[in-house]
Amino acid sequence: MLPWIVNAASIWNRSSSESSNSRTLFDYDDKVQRVKEIDDLMAQPNFWDNQEKAQELIAELRRINAIIKPMNEIVRGRDDVEVLLEFAEEDETDEIVAEIDQAIYTLESKLDAIELQASMKNPEDAGNCYLSVQAGEGGTDSADFADMLMRMYLRWCEAKGFTAEEIDRSDGEEAGIRNVTLLIKGDYAFGYLKGETGNHRLIRISPFDSNGRRHTSFAAVDVIPDMGEITDIEIDWDKDIREDVYRAGGAGGQHVNKTSSAVRLTHLPTGVVAACQNERSQHQNRALAQKMLLAKLYQLEVEKREAANAARRGEKSKIGFGGQTIRHYVLQPQQFVKDDRTELKQSNPFEVLDGDLDPFLEASLKAGIGAARARAGQRTRRWPVARARPVNAPSRWTRTN
Repeated sequence: MLPWIVNAASIWNRSSSESSNSRTLFDYDDKVQRVKEIDDLMAQPNFWDNQEKAQELIAELRRINAIIKPMNEIVRGRDDVEVLLEFAEEDETDEIVAEIDQAIYTLESKLDAIELQASMKNPEDAGNCYLSVQAGEGGTDSADFADMLMRMYLRWCEAKGFTAEEIDRSDGEEAGIRNVTLLIKGDYAFGYLKGETGNHRLIRISPFDSNGRRHTSFAAVDVIPDMGEITDIEIDWDKDIREDVYRAGGAGGQHVNKTSSAVRLTHLPTGVVAACQNERSQHQNRALAQKMLLAKLYQLEVEKREAANAARRGEKSKIGFGGQTIRHYVLQPQQFVKDDRTELKQSNPFEVLDGDLDPFLEASLKAGIGAARARAGQRTRRWPVARARPVNAPSRWTRTN
């Protein structure tokens, strides 16, 4: 067997060994079993008696199938590569070499995508999330920056097929917003967006400065999971919660701005606040605020158990100079976006602010995968060597140790 073929085979051994140890990475057997359980539940005549539970199970089935299908494709692809390797041992032609190159490259791309999704293994990763943006230091520029970030996430949701619902909002005095909370609904919404929590920094020529000077402004992003009705957080709603009602802001309407329908809940022991003014009735706003408050308290408990996350949250408390910034958006004099955690830097800030966030979200997830492998003493790069890459393939095809 030629050396490059041996290397190609060793490349596949990684995915093969990890697939056989499915419980540690992909939980393939568990997912197949879960699909069978959901199918059995759907076959029961009373399945639709509880509409909400039925929709949750269908959404879970869709998420699991989205993982199992490409995994099955990889298994079939491996069989094809093994056949091609046998052919190449007997008669190595340029056509077979090119076909093997393309097949292995395709398998690696699929494996990367599966691994990325498998890294979102916590139960809350698969569900919806609340995303809040709060303006920090920078005056009107920071309020405008917060508005730009909100639009960036809305555009990203639109491209992903997610839905975003505005839960609470406070507009700036002159322009932009002081804070906003969005409920983002979509498969793995929290898993993708959880790395966005932190301070964001904008550098540009301020459109609000008549002298055309360069300004720096800050905004903080916080992402918490929507735990639905399932949470182990216990609250004494009578003793621990202070409820304030007020008139909702916005464009107005038959009920909005005319009655005190907006609700703000404060958890007195921790100071955590959840507010909602989007719904038409006080009862609906209260129910949604309670749900959001439970999610915030759950996330707070998780971060207390994780020292790194607790430290990150403490650094994020100052939204301005002196606080830790995770990402910089520079529009003048240079043009780039740089993430301090992953060192990813791109020279398309306007495209990023228009919703092209996937490279940064994926880099954050891959950094987590690399850290997990490092802790386990595993290799962080799986391609020992590559003989060639298919035509028009990206440069990452040629990797070396």
